[in-house]
Amino acid sequence: MQHIPKQSAPGIDGITQEEASKDFANWSEEMLRAVHRKGYKPPAVNRVWIPKPGKAEKRPLGVPCIADRALQRSTAEVLNAIYEQDFLDCSFGGRPGRGQHHALATLNEIISGKKVSWVLEADLKHFFGSLDHQWMMTFVEHRIGDPRIVRLIQRWLKAGVMEDGEFYASKEGTPQGGSISVLLSNIYLHYVLDLWFEKAVKPRLKGEAYLIRYIDDFIVCFQYRADANRFHEALKKRLHKFKLELEPDKTRLIEFGRFASRQAKAQGKKKPETLYFLGFTHFCTRNRKGNFMVGRKTEKKRLRRSIGKIQTTLRLIRHWPIPEQVEKINQMLRGHYNYYGMAGNLKSLYKVYQATDKYWHKMLCSRSRKGYVTWERYAQIKSWFPIVRPRISIPYKELKLYVIL
Repeated sequence: MQHIPKQSAPGIDGITQEEASKDFANWSEEMLRAVHRKGYKPPAVNRVWIPKPGKAEKRPLGVPCIADRALQRSTAEVLNAIYEQDFLDCSFGGRPGRGQHHALATLNEIISGKKVSWVLEADLKHFFGSLDHQWMMTFVEHRIGDPRIVRLIQRWLKAGVMEDGEFYASKEGTPQGGSISVLLSNIYLHYVLDLWFEKAVKPRLKGEAYLIRYIDDFIVCFQYRADANRFHEALKKRLHKFKLELEPDKTRLIEFGRFASRQAKAQGKKKPETLYFLGFTHFCTRNRKGNFMVGRKTEKKRLRRSIGKIQTTLRLIRHWPIPEQVEKINQMLRGHYNYYGMAGNLKSLYKVYQATDKYWHKMLCSRSRKGYVTWERYAQIKSWFPIVRPRISIPYKELKLYVIL
């Protein structure tokens, strides 16, 4: 229970984290007994809709009850210890010690150091809502022999959702929000994509090929275009077999890498196309010595989203005491710098900092009709309560420490 944040939203039973913690001894023993006799029936998850960043449509999010969330987390920890022995190095996300920065550093190393000329940028359409339950259980039973765990996972998949007082049965997919969902998605794609690519695809290709997957977002690097085209067609058939499909708008094959950079120069083009992955725009450039390198900057949509989120918060807190405002501003900026503060992205970080600095002055001026704050006064306020300035959290010299090959 201590791993579940106190501010976690309650499920359909309305019980908060604090209430569940106080009554832990009573419900936990009965829950474990039910699991052992294969009689535990997880409650339906509460479906809420959250806006998709930069889009009008919304994404469904499943909120399990606090007690069920605790059981999911405990089960996921046990299963992670088992599956970490099986999962391949190409998969990131939802795994201990493997985050976005590891995936990005590995991509950088592959494109910079391997024979890569073509990159297939791919995304799965409605992935979490499309997982086939029958295939999912086949994959689980292939590795897990305990019938209690198998039954538990099966019932989580079939738990259903509650929305506006109406119950909806779950015939496919797994709701995003539960601790078990990310693990199940990794198990599913481990068999559908990772193992298939490593064991069946790579041996049949003429050149080198590398897969990097972060949950349902993945990139495949190729030496030859013919290999990339053959894989793309085979991938569609492979996914269709397991009730999945590619998102057409987010799937494309581009020429990218040091060889593509030379080819573009020979053809009189400025640079090859840019690559989008995990919130960054990757582009071909050169370092100070004139050698090829992969440059990166915050993706435009993510940049606008981050600035918009900070400005919305500043409007909401403009009447707070200034020390509390600065604490909140710095909390948001540090979070942004920690993720996007990769080597080469300092300019994008400064755009967020400058937009925040300018908008905070505007909000301080709007606190009252006669409350205009001169720039001299504003500079004095910032000297007392400084806004944290941009910093690179992962410099070039540390980037190789994140590489997993």
